[in-house]
Amino acid sequence: MKKAIYPGSFDPATMGHLDIITRAAKLFDEVTVVVMTNVRKKNTHAFTVEERVDFLRRCTKDLPNVQVDSYSGLLAEYAKKVGAVAVVKGLRAVSDFEDEFQQSLTNKKLNPELETVFLTADADSMFLSSSVVKQVCSLGGDINDFVPSEISEDIIKKLRNI
Repeated sequence: MKKAIYPGSFDPATMGHLDIITRAAKLFDEVTVVVMTNVRKKNTHAFTVEERVDFLRRCTKDLPNVQVDSYSGLLAEYAKKVGAVAVVKGLRAVSDFEDEFQQSLTNKKLNPELETVFLTADADSMFLSSSVVKQVCSLGGDINDFVPSEISEDIIKKLRNI
């Protein structure tokens, strides 16, 4: 059984994230979406880890080979722990590649059995990021095309303090 992990902060999950998850679920026998703690974003999260895990579980409930977890340590160690053979990463633009490539090489050094699979974002969501969603939402814009319908109301309520 080929297991993959799809790590990210998912603050919040977007349609772009869901696209990558859905496509990864077709490539691997099992995919674990892992809400990670991004040290560079540690104090800027709008949603708790628990909220993000809940959002992802609701969004992926119809994908039987997808599970959701959280982890605050090294990704390479988590992969060993769960027996994952690959890390799935989504790329929106060339600017994403440099950072993701560096992370891939680091993970490979820490866990030589771990491969990284890059999936390019769908053209409709290449511009989309969690930061864009938070900004548009907090300023009163419509985010319904940006996030899964299962979680849009929760995002709106929290970011607009309703």
